[in-house]
This record gives sequence, C-alpha cells and structure tokens, in this order.
Amino acid sequence: MPKIKSNRSAAKRFKKTGSGGVKRSHAFARHQMSCKSRKLKRKLRHSAMVDAVDVPAVKRLLPYL
Repeated sequence: MPKIKSNRSAAKRFKKTGSGGVKRSHAFARHQMSCKSRKLKRKLRHSAMVDAVDVPAVKRLLPYL
C-alpha cells in the first residue's frame, strides 16, 4: 500500500496539538496593519484552534496529522 500524499499548502498552515486538536494562525495579519487597532493586532499575534466542524476536512487533507 503506497503512502498517501499530504496537501502541502495545508501542511504549512495547520499543526497538531498535544491533546489532538488542530492549531491554526489568524488571517488579516500580513499587511495594512497601520489602520488596525492595537487590540486587534495583539489578538492576531496568537494562534487559534480550528473549529470542531472543520477538523474532519483538515484531517482529510493531512492524513498523517
């Protein structure tokens, strides 16, 4: 049985946590940051968890996650 290929774009965006969840980074944090508030920029720095309804789709893209 051959190995299944991982989706490379998804592999760069998602990581597995120790308890089995899927971690992601926030969008809207790359450019045009001068018009965004300090509070929003602070929140965008930290990672977030993928919602439970989206986890099966991410796991299909990353079979060895």
